[in-house]
Amino acid sequence: MVVRRDPQTVAGRPCAVAASVQLIGDRWSMLVIREVIFGNHQFSQIARNTGAPRDRLTARLRDLVEAGVLERRPVSEGARHEGYYLTEAGEDLRPVLRALLAWGDKWAVTTPPMRLAHHDHPLELESHCSACGEKVDDADLAEEMLVPGWDMRGRLDLVAEA
Repeated sequence: MVVRRDPQTVAGRPCAVAASVQLIGDRWSMLVIREVIFGNHQFSQIARNTGAPRDRLTARLRDLVEAGVLERRPVSEGARHEGYYLTEAGEDLRPVLRALLAWGDKWAVTTPPMRLAHHDHPLELESHCSACGEKVDDADLAEEMLVPGWDMRGRLDLVAEA
């Protein structure tokens, strides 16, 4: 079961981004998720491929299991060792990781060290609205705060003072 946070309990603007970053926003969490997506389920594989200190990795894996992003189960039928696997919530992080990889290829590294292929060509990411099928253009998006006492400028009692 996924641990959900009341968005009004996070510091600053009530926002799912803030709650998500609290849960998976540290360096090691996304690298752990990357490794599990790549098929590395055992602690030793995850440790080797993330470079995380073992104590931090142990804590991060525990947190991700407690949060419902990963689950522990045997690595194969009848195996005595358990591995880490994505839950449904973890599976939903796949597009986030793909977006981070694409952004990193463009802005963070001198040369992309790996490539995602879709059939026989490099994967090119593009967002489409699932309701209407249109390509998402930022100019067509509208933001609306649903929490009372807030608008897009911030907390109304503090915005009025500024």
